[in-house]
Amino acid sequence: MKKSSGNDYELIQEVAQKDHEAFQKLVHRYKRMVINVCFRLTGDRENAEDVAQEVFFRVYQKAKAFRGRSRLSTWIYRIAVNLSLNYNRKQNNFFQKKYPSAHFNSPDTILENKEDRQIIKKALDSLPEKQRTAFILHHWEGLSYQEIAEILKSSLSAIESRIHRAKRSLKDALLFMMKKK
Repeated sequence: MKKSSGNDYELIQEVAQKDHEAFQKLVHRYKRMVINVCFRLTGDRENAEDVAQEVFFRVYQKAKAFRGRSRLSTWIYRIAVNLSLNYNRKQNNFFQKKYPSAHFNSPDTILENKEDRQIIKKALDSLPEKQRTAFILHHWEGLSYQEIAEILKSSLSAIESRIHRAKRSLKDALLFMMKKK
């Protein structure tokens, strides 16, 4: 049995040759990243896992199309983002965010945290899709502006602008909603 390479470019080349061991290694290497971004964008763990399966199916199918112009992780992120956004459009339920439950005993605290999560969800839902996606990739996935530009096939200045506008819009929306609270 052939040992798969550790180098991403060589690994994807082996996947392109339909090497199942290499594909398993690729899935193992990127599974957490893909599920996390799908979860952040779909808001549901089960849906994220379904989309992630589709992402890896697409990676397997399109491995020969990878030319190495970007990092493999960037290419996979792009596929995950696109499929997550397409899923949301089809489901018409964008960002049904399920925040992790609070670890507090007080019912008042639990209720207050649930209300705060709903306010944050509403604020995020109010953002245009492009702003919301760039914001999530930067703040929750920890990607640089340059990486986001590559993933979303956009200019660096456009990403900077989207994230800046998203922050400003979120701040305004949250302040408004907190006043109503």
